[in-house]
Amino acid sequence: MGSKELRVMVGPVSLPAPIDQPQLVIQGKDNQIQVYEYHRWAGSLKSEVGRVIAANIARELDLSNVWNFSQSTQTNYDYQIFIDVQTLDSKPADSVVVDVLWTIKPAASNVKAPGKTSNVGAHSGLNSQVLMGRSLVREPVASTEIEALIDAQSRAFAQVSAEISQSLRNK
Repeated sequence: MGSKELRVMVGPVSLPAPIDQPQLVIQGKDNQIQVYEYHRWAGSLKSEVGRVIAANIARELDLSNVWNFSQSTQTNYDYQIFIDVQTLDSKPADSVVVDVLWTIKPAASNVKAPGKTSNVGAHSGLNSQVLMGRSLVREPVASTEIEALIDAQSRAFAQVSAEISQSLRNK
């Protein structure tokens, strides 16, 4: 990637309706969904997923200009990463499975109009192609403790972030 000036916006994030709640939602026995009323996210789960992925990408690529769509009014970016969480299955003392579709889209100003000869942006080497990918990650959960479940979710989203970062690195 090389340029510290690259600007990346992560989001918006979409989630399946059953897990898009303030409470922690896990899969219980016989694939039944359980809502843990007294275990809540600090903020919106969509916002937290975006924040975690943005922070991981910033660290992976050593960039200072990476932000979460839902937590910023910044509109000038080189790439926007759309996150569509298909599955977030969490089973205590078993595993967390995360299935995420993601799209890396260049800013409109970076896309060359047909018939025009122009630079694709202020950053040499920016690719104007939309890139789509899918990350399917399974992380073990060490115990029945809620903290172990959250740690596994965090590791799973770190792996998703690493895959997105690798694709950005290759653009």
